[in-house]
Amino acid sequence: MAMTFSKILQRPLNAALFILAGVMANGADAQTPAKAVVSTAQVRAELMAHAPDGADAGKTVWLGLQLTHQKDWHTYWKNSGDSGLPTTLQWTLPVGVAAGDIDWPLPKKIPIGNLANYGFADTVLLPVPLTITPAFQAAASGNEIEVKLKANWLVCRQECIPEEGEFTLKLPVKGSTALNSAAFKAAFAARPAPLMGTTGVLPDSSVQINGKAIKLTVQGLPVALRGKTLDFFPETPEVIETAAPWTQSWNGAVWSAQVPLSTQRSNSPSVMPVVLAADGQGYRTELKVLGAWPAAAAANASAVPAAPAQPPITLLAALLGALLGGMLLNLMPCVFPVLAIKVMSFTRHANDRRGHRVSGLAYSAGVVLSFLALGALMLALRSAGEQLGWGFQLQSPVTVAALAALFTVMGLNLAGLFEFGQFLPSRVLLVEAKNPAINAFLSGVLAVAIASPCTAPFMGASLGLALALPALQALLIFTMIGIGMALPYLAASLIPAVARLLPRPGAWMETFRRAMAFPMFATVVWLVWVLGQQSGIDGAGALLALLVALSAVLWALTLHGRSRLILATIALALCALLAGSIGQNVFKPVTSSTDNASSERWQAWVPGRVEQALSAGTPVFVDFTAAWCVTCQYNKKTTLANADVLADLAAKNVTLLRADWTRRDPVISAALAQLGRNGVPVYVVYQSGKAPVVMSEILSVPEVRAVLQAL
Repeated sequence: MAMTFSKILQRPLNAALFILAGVMANGADAQTPAKAVVSTAQVRAELMAHAPDGADAGKTVWLGLQLTHQKDWHTYWKNSGDSGLPTTLQWTLPVGVAAGDIDWPLPKKIPIGNLANYGFADTVLLPVPLTITPAFQAAASGNEIEVKLKANWLVCRQECIPEEGEFTLKLPVKGSTALNSAAFKAAFAARPAPLMGTTGVLPDSSVQINGKAIKLTVQGLPVALRGKTLDFFPETPEVIETAAPWTQSWNGAVWSAQVPLSTQRSNSPSVMPVVLAADGQGYRTELKVLGAWPAAAAANASAVPAAPAQPPITLLAALLGALLGGMLLNLMPCVFPVLAIKVMSFTRHANDRRGHRVSGLAYSAGVVLSFLALGALMLALRSAGEQLGWGFQLQSPVTVAALAALFTVMGLNLAGLFEFGQFLPSRVLLVEAKNPAINAFLSGVLAVAIASPCTAPFMGASLGLALALPALQALLIFTMIGIGMALPYLAASLIPAVARLLPRPGAWMETFRRAMAFPMFATVVWLVWVLGQQSGIDGAGALLALLVALSAVLWALTLHGRSRLILATIALALCALLAGSIGQNVFKPVTSSTDNASSERWQAWVPGRVEQALSAGTPVFVDFTAAWCVTCQYNKKTTLANADVLADLAAKNVTLLRADWTRRDPVISAALAQLGRNGVPVYVVYQSGKAPVVMSEILSVPEVRAVLQAL
């Protein structure tokens, strides 16, 4: 053979150093490239500006996010009603420029069964005032204002899809920006007008608490409204029963209404801002609340009991759970190819006790330091306001695509297409030969990169507790997970009796080396499937084309003579073109998960849907899952597809909801945090009047049936 088997097996791990260095950073926050328009299958979102008199110091200009909805889809008002979430805007502006709040237009009431929401359909512009203060330096900014916006909105029909977009717009300081004046004029006309020219408390008007209802009394409404039936929109959420019937009447110029309080009321304001409307024209005022609110304990027993903010375990128990969970991560199928290579390195060192120990220690260091780095990055990003959880790196399509490319290269190398020594400078090969521990260290890094997204048994509560602990204690939990994963191999490297049980080196190793290419390619298949869940069939197809081009590049580089240069140049050009194509496709979110579409039993989880089902008297089973989580897929194809389990679910009339966390979703991250978890899988059963039941990460049929029979 041209090189020893040890080098044959270790070359693929060297490639990880170059690819993973960028992957681990990119996975933290891969986002849609910034632009002025973001389009999805449900919404076209555009950032607009209105500055007819320029944007120099001392002036106020207007920005607005215009949402154009497809038929039957809608987004939400500042008070979304019984479910949903309002659109949020996060601005990045130059020094001396400040953005105000959204000047919300008049919403519509959207009935949904026995619930109701407040929101917008068709086309709506959400205007925001931008104040240019004297502190703004026009010359320093090139006589233009660069505006960056990150927007999040929840768009719903029967199902709901959280979406986001990043926008960039440049406003000339001296020039006029009035291209969208008609849209802004319509948005200004749709704003509720302040009553009596003020947004303060309206005299002789109030909200009187009357048992389980509130009585509104409003004076000073325009004459044109008197005698008409008014629409009522409270700006404070979770106060009234949004969908319940209510009464209203006129006594001369005084309008009054009796509105039922929500049985799940969570707000008790002293002043209630409200919008009253008729014939498409709204009026806003603030009403003083008279009387004492009923105690929150008066809420209906059907309300979901608040989940504990953190799991009820001690730090010592969390450390033990982290250690055991880390050991069980070694059983994840996607880790088998890397671990098999590691076991073969043990075989190579079977008669070299020192080399055996060095390899085991270096591998363990790679595993522990990688877990520590991932944990520190996650904690840092969460402290900066990002809603992240364990496995966040594989929520990035860029990371998934990069790992697929890495495993393709490793598979081709193991299959014998090429040897890394053909491409690496002799100095690099010499350094590698003198430092074999580097290969073992990189194998630990790679094993963590593909094993960490899933939550093994015993890990869930430990990771949930980590979010509530000080940074040093939280990092200790991540360290224990790494020690647990490395422990079996560290023990094998330090115990001579284990080395004697390993097979002796021989010709069979070349056959084994080529056979190991197939688990690598199987891992690539899984990663392409994950990308397809994140970005749809176009994203998966673009990645497959890129991998074919990458393989062609490697093949061309193995040729000799002029054909090598010509074919390698063509393959590289094709690879570059396809890289641009995949860049466009991997950022495109898929509109619905294939799992949700494949079964009528399951519905998409959205905020408020659990409460909606409980209010109808049915228990709820929620599956928090992700395409990149192998444990999730195993549970889905076994326990959750078991005929007895499905029969029990149907007999108990259980509503089945699936929260798909394949792409980053801050709403699902927040729901997991309420359950004391920050990774998947998580399985929860809700029942009226009882605390949620969180089941184990690896589901068994007896466990699920026992929980269901207790309903």
